[in-house]
Amino acid sequence: MQDTGRPDEAVPLLIFPFNGNALEALDCLGGAFRLVGFIDDTPAKQAAGTPWAPVLGRDALQRFPEAQVLAIPGSPTSYAARRSVIDALGVPHERFATVVHPAARISPLATLGRNVLLMAGAVVTSNAVIGDHVCILPNTVVHHDVRIGAWTLIGSNVTVAGHVEIGENCYVGSGTSLMNGLKVGARTLVGLGSNVIRDCPPDSKVAGNPARPLR
Repeated sequence: MQDTGRPDEAVPLLIFPFNGNALEALDCLGGAFRLVGFIDDTPAKQAAGTPWAPVLGRDALQRFPEAQVLAIPGSPTSYAARRSVIDALGVPHERFATVVHPAARISPLATLGRNVLLMAGAVVTSNAVIGDHVCILPNTVVHHDVRIGAWTLIGSNVTVAGHVEIGENCYVGSGTSLMNGLKVGARTLVGLGSNVIRDCPPDSKVAGNPARPLR
């Protein structure tokens, strides 16, 4: 959606949950979205609220049917559950938003799915395909012909070289580099600052320079 700068044309948005990703997402909204509230299941967060918008229960999904939804749960310890957590919201696919920071750069030849969040300084180049429910943190570069599977989290300052395939429901830690042509299997965790030079089978946990399996 083009940023007109007029609040009356901004798309109303609910962000789930109220976590670190949600706070960083605030900087990405620009004039295209108007934050209605955060959704979180924690009563203490609902009671405390925030300076930016209320923290609401899941009933907000019905109370604000016109609002799109950005669902960005997950961390290195909970990434494997992202799919089940997002599915449990019961949100129709077409209601999910895709939010791109104004300072991110997306090739017109790239493809972005639904419920994608791209933070400041992210670069997605020619023919890259970003699946649904993917979150990419600041200053990460996704090079040509990369495929990133749904439900995956990519940290900040990550370099994904050309023709890399990252499977569904993965976590790639900040400061990591992935060599061109690699395949990273589904549900893989890549630790912070790793240098991945070999394929990773599904359900791997790797870290280091070069990245090796974690025991």
